[in-house]
Order: sequence, then structure tokens, then C-alpha cells
Amino acid sequence: MVNAAVDKIKSGTYSGWINGLLGVVIFSGSLPATRIAVLEMSPFFLTFLRASIAGMLAILLIVGFRQKRPQPAQLRPLIIVSIGVVIGFPLLTAIALQHVTSAHSIVFLGLLPLTTAIFGVVRHGERPHPAFWIFSVLGSLFVVGFALKQNVSVSLTGDLLMLAAVVVCGLGYAEGASLTRTLGGWQVISWALIISLPLMLVATFITRPTALSTLSASAWLAVGYVSLFSMLIGFIFWYKGLAAGGIAAVGQLQLLQPFFGLALSATILHESVSPLMLAVTLGVILCVAGSRKFGRRV
Repeated sequence: MVNAAVDKIKSGTYSGWINGLLGVVIFSGSLPATRIAVLEMSPFFLTFLRASIAGMLAILLIVGFRQKRPQPAQLRPLIIVSIGVVIGFPLLTAIALQHVTSAHSIVFLGLLPLTTAIFGVVRHGERPHPAFWIFSVLGSLFVVGFALKQNVSVSLTGDLLMLAAVVVCGLGYAEGASLTRTLGGWQVISWALIISLPLMLVATFITRPTALSTLSASAWLAVGYVSLFSMLIGFIFWYKGLAAGGIAAVGQLQLLQPFFGLALSATILHESVSPLMLAVTLGVILCVAGSRKFGRRV
């Protein structure tokens, strides 16, 4: 019986890491897609439009599969998820990118796994092995160090906005992962999108461009990706992974997201990939492996 329980735990942990990795890979496509879209539309309009499209798809999922409404006790965590990952992170990032470069934002993306882990401990009582924090901090330093080597410009306004974005996103990740254990992964992101939908529809209307017909097919394809994959499908895998493998541990996979994104940028947008990026990526992978080993609760 004990062996069966251990095997079940291991199976759940492996499943968590696989689902988490799939989520990170999907999220990594957001940066190239967003770059394509904002060439022809406002980042504000893109943020509100993708949440609106995803929210309407979420309604179809909830109605189509006849899901019950969340319990009253689940509404508060859902609102936190909605504020954090549906509205807060995309909006704050969009505003921040008016003050700092995309390369500079990697500094803060490198802190996202650490903030997620901290909220997992503070909000949900996770207790990773002390060695976990060493690998987590080291991995964040790798990413931050890489970004600082890119000769990026500094803006206090942009930095504060990015820091706020990372904090609300980490909170949203942790709340959503905990809620997934009782509500289900796709149900969590679907209800969070539905809660924010009225506000997103109004904001989309207000920020709409004067002529939608002038947008190219590539821009609409980019909108489709960030709406369907970045705002919906990616979160289904991501929340399922965090719930099964542990918020703090699986959250470290986010360290790989900037490098997946840069690799996709090199493939799709033909941007160069430096040897330094490859070396730092290897270091980050080793840190993620260490976090995985010591990420179980003690």
C-alpha cells in the first residue's frame, strides 16, 4: 500500500512537470506573436481583445460541458486569478513596454518563478527543501544577468510597472494552481476569463483602432495565437502542472520561458541567437533540474 502511494505521488509529480513544460512552451510563443501584432495595433487594444476572445471561448466551454458555477468560497480566488493573469500582467506589461525594451523585461521574467514560489509558500503552505531556494535564486540570477548584459535602457516607470506585473502574475499563478485542485484547470482559467469579460469588452470597444480592415492576416493570426493559446490553452496545462507537481517546484520551469521565446523569435522573426544565450540557457536548465529534485514539500 505504501509503495502504491509513493508511485502515485511520483506519477503525479512527473505529470505536473510535463503539463507545466507544455504550458511554458505555449506561453513562450506569446512574445513573437505579440511583437507581430503590435506592429499594427495598440498594445492596449491587443491586451483587451485577446482577453475578450478568450472569455467568449470560455463561455462556450463552460456551457458546452455543462459545468456548475463556482462555490461562493471559490469566487475570491477566481477574482485574484482574473486580476493577476487575465488583466494585471498583460496590461501592466503592455504599459511597461512603452518605457522599456523587450530585452529589459527579461530581467523581471527571471524573477517570476521566485515570486510564484514565494506565494506558494505564503498563501498555500508549501515547504520546499532549503536547497530548492538556492537553485531558484541562482536560476533567477542567470536570467537577470543575461538581460543586464544586453545593454538595455533603464526606466524607473517601466521597471516599477514590470515589477508590479511580476508580483500580480505570481499571485495569480499560485491562486489558480491551488484552486485547480478542487475546481479543475480549464475551469479555473475559464471562470477567471468570464469574470473579467464585461470589463474587457468595454475596454476593447474604447481602444479599438479606427479601421480594423487595414490589419494584415499575420496580425490577426498573432491575435488568434495569444487569444486561444496564451490566454486559454496554455493556462489549462500550466495550472494542471502547478497543482500536480507543486506550485514552487513546477513554477521554476518559467525560467526557461524567455529562452524558448528568444528561440522562437530567431526562427519566426529571424533574430540572432548569441553563444551567451545558449550558455545561460544550459545554466538555467541545470537550475530547473535542481529545483525539480528538491522541490517536493518537506
